[in-house]
Amino acid sequence: MNKSIGLVVLAGAVGVAVLTGCGSSPGGGSYQPGTSSSGSSSAGAGATSGSATPTPGVSAAPVLKTASTSLGTIVVDAKGMTVYVFDNDTANSGKSTCNAGCSPTWPAVKAASSTPPVAGVTGMVGTISRDDGTVQVTINGLPVYTFANDAAAGDVKGQGVGGIWWAVAPGGGKVAGSTSGY
Repeated sequence: MNKSIGLVVLAGAVGVAVLTGCGSSPGGGSYQPGTSSSGSSSAGAGATSGSATPTPGVSAAPVLKTASTSLGTIVVDAKGMTVYVFDNDTANSGKSTCNAGCSPTWPAVKAASSTPPVAGVTGMVGTISRDDGTVQVTINGLPVYTFANDAAAGDVKGQGVGGIWWAVAPGGGKVAGSTSGY
């Protein structure tokens, strides 16, 4: 019996070592920009940060990637729709302030797991648990969203809406530039 428990613990430790790779980041996991994320952030409940090297032979479509738009190179979702941050959210809080009445206009970028694959995104990618129990992607601790009025990939109609919604640069910062006027 004790031998079986030891083997399970050993297998779990090997699995963690494979998933986290070598090296470390400020968030506690291995950080390699442009790959999938894992690890835990001590800054927010339910938030994760860092990156793990993808498992060889397993490729998943990125949840976030980069694209060239009229605002320059920005972060987009898997469908090429512009990704935005909301000034009312607090980085590393583990919470989204855009729920209920807000979310139909500003849908959360969701992930199937706490380690969403990314391509070209150099900011710290993680996740939080939303009030409805779904998993929302974060960049540098801020929840990210799309805009319902962006009809096609590359649209940036949400840029500057209300002076509080901003497209996201690959490093996770807000994109400065023209506003949509909505």
